Amino acid sequence: MYTDGACKGNPGKGGWGVWMQYKTHEKELYGGELQTTNNRMELMAAIQGLETLNRSCEVDLYTDSKYLMDGISKWIIDWKQRNWKTKRKQDVKNIDLWKRLDLATARHEINWCWVKGHSGNAGNDKADNLANQGVETIK
Repeated sequence: MYTDGACKGNPGKGGWGVWMQYKTHEKELYGGELQTTNNRMELMAAIQGLETLNRSCEVDLYTDSKYLMDGISKWIIDWKQRNWKTKRKQDVKNIDLWKRLDLATARHEINWCWVKGHSGNAGNDKADNLANQGVETIK
């Protein structure tokens, strides 16, 4: 699974995209929001991809977002221990999506993989194109 987010303005119109492949099967997902941020769209792409899976799966999830990677692999553990607060006792930004992602990850075994964006990785390029299609759905 490759996920990506896009935003025209930050905040502004945003889109998320997911390209999934299992053996010979492929699936493309995308959507958008009128007033959002790039980080929210990165989170939404991962959420939408994981929530689409009908049963528990082992997933290789590729993202070019350091925010998503660090959040899910490092920060979320401490946030949950502190009742979704940062070290400075502030509310975690995008808490609604982090909680939703936390629930979506619980039913799957996920191998989180970071890939450099816009570097010629075919799966990442497909997800990026889908995220931009998501932006175009917003009028």
